[in-house]
Amino acid sequence: MSMNVGEGSDDEVMVDINTTPLIDVLLVLIVMLIITIPVQTHAVKMDMPVGTPPPKTVEPEKVDIIVDFDGSVLWNGNSVSAGQLTTYLKAAAAQTPMPEIHLRPHKLCKYDKVAKILAISQRLGVTTIGIVGNDQFD
Repeated sequence: MSMNVGEGSDDEVMVDINTTPLIDVLLVLIVMLIITIPVQTHAVKMDMPVGTPPPKTVEPEKVDIIVDFDGSVLWNGNSVSAGQLTTYLKAAAAQTPMPEIHLRPHKLCKYDKVAKILAISQRLGVTTIGIVGNDQFD
């Protein structure tokens, strides 16, 4: 029941709904929902190695493959053909610490030549190859 203040008679029916109990019930339901939601953990389960890793005994050899603007390929500064490059990459894949191969393409060389070298390397099992000098392509 509510009290009418102002003009009019006391016998008039109040038409407005009292929303206070409705808001109270909604707030209780929201609090209960927040309490019942399980706590989300954003952790990634990983098996990390235990102890210190053994030191590297042999540093891997570093090989530079340079692809010049005209498509010619240099292996450590020496010009090589496609067959020689395949032979060198096959020998590099067979070495026990596999050498680090640094591929340095000239910014004017065709992408096709670089993609072929990467495909040959992948086919022969060379896993330690990286493209060096990406800053020239900015």
